[in-house]
Amino acid sequence: MGAIEKNGYTFDIEYSVMLQKGAVHVYKDGQFIREMPFQFTGQDPDPEKIEQVVDSFFNDEHE
Repeated sequence: MGAIEKNGYTFDIEYSVMLQKGAVHVYKDGQFIREMPFQFTGQDPDPEKIEQVVDSFFNDEHE
């Protein structure tokens, strides 16, 4: 699973199948901004779940 670029941010996805945990690391201009952890089941995270995590970053920024 590769990085997602959206609205000037880069979202790098890392996960562990063994632990069933992952995180989206948020970067802007190469500088780390935030880590957003998540859990999943199966062999890899559902891409729709990843999109929800990314979208939640923008929702959190505007609250």
